[in-house]
Amino acid sequence: MITYEWLYVLAGAAFGVWAALSAKDRRWGSAAFWALLSASFLLGSHLSDLANGVLVLALVAIAGLGGLKRSDPPTTSPQEREAYAAQLGNRLFLPALVVPLTAVAGTLLYNYTPLGETGLFEPRRETLILFGIGVIAALIGAMVWLRPPLMAPAEEGRRLIDSIGWAAILPQMLAALGAVFALAGVGEIIGGIAGGIIPEGSVFLTVVVFALGMAGFTMIMGNAFAAFPVMAAAIGIPLLIGQYGGNPAVIGAVGMLAGFCGTLLTPMAANFNIVPAALLELKDQNAVIRQQVGTAVPLLVCNIVIIYVGAFWLWN
Repeated sequence: MITYEWLYVLAGAAFGVWAALSAKDRRWGSAAFWALLSASFLLGSHLSDLANGVLVLALVAIAGLGGLKRSDPPTTSPQEREAYAAQLGNRLFLPALVVPLTAVAGTLLYNYTPLGETGLFEPRRETLILFGIGVIAALIGAMVWLRPPLMAPAEEGRRLIDSIGWAAILPQMLAALGAVFALAGVGEIIGGIAGGIIPEGSVFLTVVVFALGMAGFTMIMGNAFAAFPVMAAAIGIPLLIGQYGGNPAVIGAVGMLAGFCGTLLTPMAANFNIVPAALLELKDQNAVIRQQVGTAVPLLVCNIVIIYVGAFWLWN
């Protein structure tokens, strides 16, 4: 059976290659950072909580002390890239399309054909595993089609990951922070405050507070996955689902979308909003956020309506 652990091994191997390339260039800070991250993926489930905590603190120390630097590996020149673009046009995007196609089509085939009876993939992990398989298939296809140098994927990956830097693992860290907040009872505290403010029986106002809370906590934490455990424990589960009998699927799915609206509005989501501004060398580091306000706010309003109608009117 192919399990979730295989994806960790794949990611750990990629970070390990980047660590080795950084060490080859004597960029010791970057080498140590990516090597520790590789170890967390390869060995994290086999280490104690204390060991994993020390590993995370070491990552924070390296990043905080400025150990990560941008690299300039030998890759294709701008002229070569322009020549490829002129020659191949939009066909260059074909390898990228292989990834979602493999994930979606593979999931449907696996779940709705006799393939699902083979037990090839770990239950409830099929899509993520097929996503990883799609990445490998896209890489192999691109190598066979374009015939770049053998180390081109590793070097281009290192160039990109070094440009992003520590922000590449920010979602992982913030998601873990959300779990810590949930275990610490932050959701129960917020739920108690919300219960005292929201009038009894006001389903719509409860939906509004839930959606705004998802967006607000996401803006604070920078990640909707970090906000979800808190708001689900505070309002989603006890009030919307438990007390008012709302549709759990709609509340959970669209509640996450409400959180993603907050992602569009916060510099805390550095890998989405600050890193692109840096890569594009924009003068205003918040330029991306400013452009997204006009999308995020109306979309949040739509999500509130969808939760209210889909989880209560249509459900009941």
